[in-house]
Amino acid sequence: MTSCVEEADEATVLARITEALATVLGDCALDPGAVTMETRFVEDLDLESIDLVVLTGELHAAYGDRVDFPGYFASLELSEIIDLTVGHLVRHVVESLR
Repeated sequence: MTSCVEEADEATVLARITEALATVLGDCALDPGAVTMETRFVEDLDLESIDLVVLTGELHAAYGDRVDFPGYFASLELSEIIDLTVGHLVRHVVESLR
């Protein structure tokens, strides 16, 4: 198992989110190199709200209660959720693990 220090690294968190996205998108081919900190969940990956729920479930399996995904999403306005980037979520995870 990796340590919290390693898990708090942005590159490691980005890789975990990319893996979770591949699971969520299922049959859709996801080029891992195509997911960057600037990638938008809705605009670029065409995720719907239910996909974001499934994504947070996948990430909860990796991070447990150390990261409050429902609280994070509840704190965002609708426009912020629509414009949410992978980088925003990565930074939230990193900050939560510190």
